[in-house]
Amino acid sequence: MRLFDISLFLKRFPIKRAKEELLQISEIKEADYESFLNAKKTEIVNYHLKHNSFYRDSVNGDYTTWKSLPVLKKKDYQIPLKERLSKGFSEKNVYINKTSGSSGNPIRFAKDKYSHAMTWAYHMERFGWYGINFNSSLQARYYGIPLDMIENKTVRLKDVLAKRHRFSINDLSKKALDKMLNVYKKKPFDYINGYTSSIVLFAKYLKEKKVVLKTVCPTLKVCIVTSEMLFEDDKTLLEKQLGVPVVNEYGCSEAGVIAFTNKEGEWEVDSKTLFVEILDEEDREVPLGEEGRIVITSLHNKAHPFIRYEIGDYGALSEKSTLKKPILKKLVGRTNDFAILPSGKKAAGMIFYVITKKIMEESGNIKEFKVIQTKINTFEINYVSDNELTQEKKAFITKTLEQFLESELTFIFSRKEQLDRSESGKLKQFVSMVKS
Repeated sequence: MRLFDISLFLKRFPIKRAKEELLQISEIKEADYESFLNAKKTEIVNYHLKHNSFYRDSVNGDYTTWKSLPVLKKKDYQIPLKERLSKGFSEKNVYINKTSGSSGNPIRFAKDKYSHAMTWAYHMERFGWYGINFNSSLQARYYGIPLDMIENKTVRLKDVLAKRHRFSINDLSKKALDKMLNVYKKKPFDYINGYTSSIVLFAKYLKEKKVVLKTVCPTLKVCIVTSEMLFEDDKTLLEKQLGVPVVNEYGCSEAGVIAFTNKEGEWEVDSKTLFVEILDEEDREVPLGEEGRIVITSLHNKAHPFIRYEIGDYGALSEKSTLKKPILKKLVGRTNDFAILPSGKKAAGMIFYVITKKIMEESGNIKEFKVIQTKINTFEINYVSDNELTQEKKAFITKTLEQFLESELTFIFSRKEQLDRSESGKLKQFVSMVKS
């Protein structure tokens, strides 16, 4: 029974029509793709200029070229949702969600029913690359769950309709991981999906137990990680201990899937429902291969304009990219994931994490950790491990970081039973509490 498709249909998301359009777009030849994209971009801009006063005011008149359109940031959307909806739409006839708030204040946003159906159709197509069918494949899910009783029951019902077994990521103790492994021995899971850090922690547990997950759960086909950085050594660990391919999904709540690992191992960008640009600080397009701000345009959302919208991430497109098949070369990090040092130097927060991760994991007993900048010259490194880091190891980490960044920085090491995660369950690897 196609419970997932039926649930979307009952919510009036026209999934059948969306799948048909997606198939038609797939058949457009590369030589004709620029014309297709230009037509979709013009269509969505003209629609919002005509029907959306918020966007009309943002543009401040008719536009002459695509590049003359403003790049909108999250702060531009900090007004009530009803003032951002297009004519004919209200909060009663749209899909409403909110951003995580990881790059600033969260914003509520809307998608019309067809636009949201297109997002789901694209999602289903990509998962289908690995033999996953949302109507029949059983998912082992590693996401947070609301504490509110009504929201909790709603999420549980969605899990039933979508054939998902949700594991608690708020408790990742050894006892909880033991129970988790037993569930895999009993249920015929097809795939794993969820936050990278939680699944990596489970893989480290499997390594200690000398267990390859597919040997106890032979139905398992693939692991799809999302929402947090996936490092190459973590991917290697996951593939070894899970015994299945590991797929990296990158997206945001406003747009859905932005990039998804294809069968060739490339991070393929959505060019069917989105138009993705990489821009410099002056809003100019950077050459392929160079880093810049990731800016997206939702090509189907008529209820709420996301046109040249800066999502808060930095990345680069591969030199192999084409308009029909853009490839994300790398994801650098979020706009606010930077540390301001005493000298005035600005350093990507992920640098602290990557260097510390490499050194700490050489000790062999580190489960996970996060770096927090508490003052302009002070960084707290919270970690979970079997044993306390030695003074020699702490001194070596401090020396290495200072060599890479600058001297006279203070690093405070704090061993924890468990790391604090966000309400949604994400583990943010670097956090700065210092305002730039």
